[in-house]
Amino acid sequence: MSPTSNPGAVAVSKAALTGEAAPTVTLAEHLQQVFVHVKVGNLIAGLSGGVVSTLVLHPLDLVKIRFAVSDGLELRPKYSGIFHCMRSVWMQEGLRGLYQGVTPNVWGAGASWGLYFFFYNAIKGYTKEGRQTELSATEHLVSAAEAGILTLTITNPIWVTKTRLVLQYDAGSSGKQYKGMVDALVKIYRHEGLPGLYKGYIPGLFGTSHGALQFMAYEELKRDYNKYRKAPSDAKLSALEYITMAALSKLFAVATTYPYQVVRARLQDQHNKYNGVIDVVRRTWRNEGTFGFYKGIVANLIRVTPACCITFVVYENVSRLLITQPH
Repeated sequence: MSPTSNPGAVAVSKAALTGEAAPTVTLAEHLQQVFVHVKVGNLIAGLSGGVVSTLVLHPLDLVKIRFAVSDGLELRPKYSGIFHCMRSVWMQEGLRGLYQGVTPNVWGAGASWGLYFFFYNAIKGYTKEGRQTELSATEHLVSAAEAGILTLTITNPIWVTKTRLVLQYDAGSSGKQYKGMVDALVKIYRHEGLPGLYKGYIPGLFGTSHGALQFMAYEELKRDYNKYRKAPSDAKLSALEYITMAALSKLFAVATTYPYQVVRARLQDQHNKYNGVIDVVRRTWRNEGTFGFYKGIVANLIRVTPACCITFVVYENVSRLLITQPH
């Protein structure tokens, strides 16, 4: 999930999207206009969806990351497939092993989904302010990208700790480098400074395209489907309909952007050292070819598709309960 190093990107100007001339507006005025559309219900609904889906599907996330970094180092366990990986972890460490790194994952997913929906709906509301027409696909894309950039800037340290905890292979606690999320955060900051907590941030920025494409597809699918059944564009759908829209949009986004997740995981890994994104890409290509950039994609699809469906169904229903007015 995703952010820009330029805080001025909080809100896209309507002039940039519509081509209309607009008076100069300060950053403070932009922020004030955007936060008029902020609804805490979106934050709570998104957080609820992220936490529920993460708790249910964390073991598959662990498998995906372990496959994504499988670059041949001797210290890494060797797995023949998804179920072999899960069975091996279960046999060595039990349920606790399958849920290694779940704490930062719950914090990260909850915060990411909550903040993402929070920022996305605020930016979308600001962009649509005073207009009778629906937002275009490009406007949905830009709103989602901006929301993703802000979210990643806040949550990247949590994702680094999750990756480090998931990649602790020693079954004995004495051999593990980190005791938990807080210990990992403290040790990473102490030994690697702020840059250590923001490893993988650059490929994460590319990853904003994943969320942007997913949200654009989701919004367009919902709107076109409601148009097809001659209902208002924001009409409530059934759980099955939300699941279908979410699954299709997620599959589309994963298929187009997965390699950045491999690059990001490898940068955040404590067992190998890279000199940046270009170094990861070069070495992965040289040693593993195209296939290297898609390691773990099957586990990822098995995990993220139901996770996305759970998140969006929980979000849509919780937000309906908490927010009485359309947004």
